[in-house]
Amino acid sequence: METPATPSGLVIRDALAADAGVIMRLIRALAVYEKLEHEVVATEESMRDALFTRPAKAHALLCEIGGKAVGFAVWFYNFSTFLGRPGMYLEDLYVEPEFRKRGIGAAVFKHLAARAVKEGCGRFEWAVLNWNEPAIKFYERMGSVAMSEWHVRRLSGNNLKKLAA
Repeated sequence: METPATPSGLVIRDALAADAGVIMRLIRALAVYEKLEHEVVATEESMRDALFTRPAKAHALLCEIGGKAVGFAVWFYNFSTFLGRPGMYLEDLYVEPEFRKRGIGAAVFKHLAARAVKEGCGRFEWAVLNWNEPAIKFYERMGSVAMSEWHVRRLSGNNLKKLAA
């Protein structure tokens, strides 16, 4: 994979509970980019509860340059019955626009891939919006494969509550 060199001074670190406000700022920025800001109902408190109480429901990384958060990633573990092993699912990756095309996204993928391999994961998966051509091309350059035979399905809101009743 040919990617830009990792920026000098980039720090990728596990997020801390004290970072919940920064994570929410970046989530809102991602939602604006994806034209989905109307769907954000998460709060600092809900993110703190999901990411930093035990057991954690998900995990987060922050990307910092000069002590400033310029990106984040949130992921969680899933499981493949066919492989009999856990997998890693990247829920979100976002890099501030002025810091894109500098190798930060590639560095995050490398970091998470190394973690997945170290932890015995058999897969590393994520979804991408079909209109996001820059991201799709980036993922293809990394060697990822589109899973065209699979379609994502979702139950949420009232439909989820109705089924659960």
